[in-house]
Amino acid sequence: MAVGYWQLIILVVIVLIFFVGPKKLPDIGKSLGKSIRDFKKALNEDDTLDVTDSAKAERIESNSDEAQSSKSKSSEKDKA
Repeated sequence: MAVGYWQLIILVVIVLIFFVGPKKLPDIGKSLGKSIRDFKKALNEDDTLDVTDSAKAERIESNSDEAQSSKSKSSEKDKA
């Protein structure tokens, strides 16, 4: 005799009710739903990680701003 999916699901529900109790089943359902949502969210997120520290990122931004301002100054001198 083969056991189907529905029979396994019913058996798991009965075992949960017996061992955990009907009062804690909603909490188990909430935590299971939250973990599934978090898993799906993690799959859909961008996989890139930002590993630069904030101080280094600020230095990079300030250097690029200085480079842009020096380029604009040199182009103004060329125009004059």
